[in-house]
Amino acid sequence: MRYLPLTADDRAEMLGVIGAQSIDDLFVDVPAAARRAGLVDLPLHASELSVERSLSALAAKNRPAGAGPFFCGAGAYRHHVPASVDHIIQRSEFLTSYTPYQPEIAQGTLQVLFEFQTQVSALTGLPVANASLYDGSTACAEAVMMAHRVTRRGKAVLSGGLHPHYAETTWTLAHSAGVSTTRLPAAVDNEAAVIAAIDGDTACVVVQTPNVFGQVTDVTAIAEAAHAKGALLIVVTTEAVSYGLLKSPGEMGADIAVAEGQSIGNGLNFGGPYVGLFACRENLLRQAPGRLCGETVDAEGRRGFVLTLSTREQHIRRDKATSNICTNSGLCALAFTIHMSLLGGTGLRRLAEINHVKARRLKAALAAVPGVEVLTGAFFNEFAVRLPGDAAAIVERLAARDILAGVPYSRLDPKAGLSDVLLVCATETTLDEDIDALAGALKAEIAQ
Repeated sequence: MRYLPLTADDRAEMLGVIGAQSIDDLFVDVPAAARRAGLVDLPLHASELSVERSLSALAAKNRPAGAGPFFCGAGAYRHHVPASVDHIIQRSEFLTSYTPYQPEIAQGTLQVLFEFQTQVSALTGLPVANASLYDGSTACAEAVMMAHRVTRRGKAVLSGGLHPHYAETTWTLAHSAGVSTTRLPAAVDNEAAVIAAIDGDTACVVVQTPNVFGQVTDVTAIAEAAHAKGALLIVVTTEAVSYGLLKSPGEMGADIAVAEGQSIGNGLNFGGPYVGLFACRENLLRQAPGRLCGETVDAEGRRGFVLTLSTREQHIRRDKATSNICTNSGLCALAFTIHMSLLGGTGLRRLAEINHVKARRLKAALAAVPGVEVLTGAFFNEFAVRLPGDAAAIVERLAARDILAGVPYSRLDPKAGLSDVLLVCATETTLDEDIDALAGALKAEIAQ
């Protein structure tokens, strides 16, 4: 039995109604290079047991981050998630994989989202936060589109320190809406270049701190330059734990702050699902994408929560919606909120301090290796080094020794010409013996 509910006549009738000649006409916007010509090299059918065994065999080829020395970051960070987080998210009044469409009856879910927004607002230093987006990269793209709507200008300036995946995601969404993106060349520190690129047509400037090379920058001067030209400043953060030590985007003059919240409450999870944080100034409230949860009182004066300003495509605004992202990352946002509640302000600061101490030890150990040059000045828990050779090849050889040395920058941006640059990261999960193992193995590798 094949699970195809429509007959050939049914499909032909539907195509006729919309004026398409074939199903292929529905995919004309997908580049030919991205289309598969034939079937995937998989069996057409298999038993449940066979599928389970095959997938288990594939999974066994992965090396867990906790299996040994691990120094990968570049937008996804290994942190300890307390067992209590996983326990609390199972409570029925909180647990949901999706925000309900009859929200008033789901007060537990709405309270979680309200508390999440409150935490994000406090972390970013901005008064308004939404109930999350898919991840940091899509939040960045949404921020650029929001700036376009607010300023009615059609150009976004992307810093050379912006994570390449964030830049590519932003280009994809902006390009489809007719917004141009000027992406500056990759650079550890390019504050002057960013300021020089701002002109009267600029809708927004997108900067990241700590940036993809780990460089921490006070972007106050960029904010002033952007505002002088009538542009908005968007500040991106991929490592949410850094909020525990560094100036908030709001303090530095950001109009919009976006971040990846994976570091708090969520594991690496093979790259997702993650949770996008989004906050802005109050005068931009009505252009914010996604859902916002508000606090109110019911007919009897009791505290309650309700979705508000939900101008999304399946609600009343439709084509005038502020966003076409159809959901928020409810479960990941719940985990974020629980972990933040357990940490509190003092706990987050202490966690951030431990991260920085670990990273300083890592920097000292790698700087002592002959042939290794540390490129990043001020950093939080991640920095870039230049190796005497191809970073990707060295990483592969160290992986054979069960040491995951970091992320070669060339993997993120193959065209940048930085094949000898390696991004390394240390968190509270990094042991001193892990640092010694990396430094020793790298020294031996370079000496060969």
